[in-house]
Amino acid sequence: MATIKDIADKANVSSATVSRVLNYDETLSVGDETKKRIFEAAEALDYTKYQQKKAKKNGKIAIVQWYTEKEELDDLYYLSIRLGVEKRAEEEGYSVERHFQNTAFEISSDIEGIVAIGKFSDSQIEQLALWTKNICFVDFDVLGYKLDSVVVDFEQAVYSVMKYFIGKGHQRIGFIGGQETYDDPAQTPVDKRTILVENYLRQQNIYDKKYMFIGAFNVSAGYQLMKQALQELDDDLPPAFFIANDALAIGALRALQEAEVSVPEQVEVIGFNDISVAKYVYPTLSTVKVYTEIMGEAGFDLLLDRINSDRKVAKKITLSTDLILRESTN
Repeated sequence: MATIKDIADKANVSSATVSRVLNYDETLSVGDETKKRIFEAAEALDYTKYQQKKAKKNGKIAIVQWYTEKEELDDLYYLSIRLGVEKRAEEEGYSVERHFQNTAFEISSDIEGIVAIGKFSDSQIEQLALWTKNICFVDFDVLGYKLDSVVVDFEQAVYSVMKYFIGKGHQRIGFIGGQETYDDPAQTPVDKRTILVENYLRQQNIYDKKYMFIGAFNVSAGYQLMKQALQELDDDLPPAFFIANDALAIGALRALQEAEVSVPEQVEVIGFNDISVAKYVYPTLSTVKVYTEIMGEAGFDLLLDRINSDRKVAKKITLSTDLILRESTN
């Protein structure tokens, strides 16, 4: 694992600044460009795949990111996927043009294909497909549109967490989830983790709606939702919390620390994604590891297969996950 100093050296900042940025210290006054350098350095140092040099082809692809560039810094999940796409593109000699959600854009006429990262409304999918037939969606199942996609096996991931908590004897399990949005207000994406957690707990006859908290997918929301749980539940606070992404979990840990609730002695916490920051927060975060770099690589490889063939059948790649136990669980 890369050290704080390794990241500081690569980002050309102090170790103290790196530590505070990786812990989402809200009292630190530092610009988004510095944060970006630090987060990208952390992700790059965490990316261990051997990079084999390829012959240059001078092709060009577009990456369309459903997050804004600022939101990408609040939730490193999509940043890590994007870096995976870009590294594979570089290996294959492709240049990349990037487009973020909050910017009006037109796809350049010389691009050979698109990797679309995140969730997109029906109208957005149709628009992207008009630009090119060579397109792959990452972290979004569009097989119903007969388009290629790379997704995570959420069923296996949620089962691994629930099995762990129930195996520890926990009968009260809390959940902090996120609600995402499209640009199109007529549609709202449904997060599978929330549905799967509820269904699993119902099957075990231990579901209780008062232990479920839903907000945005960021550190601030995790902090506020855990504060809400602490206030509303008081002595009935569950001894185990599954939290739908690591940014939420980092905020939740901060709220528990402020309330002097010890982790993991009083409350065990498991996040989701295993972003690079999870190893640097205190306590280090137990989490479901999603292989985001491989998701990005697989997305580019599916796109490349489309570019280099006349394949008519859509493909979907589903990647497994691993439960990584660290200091936030016993």
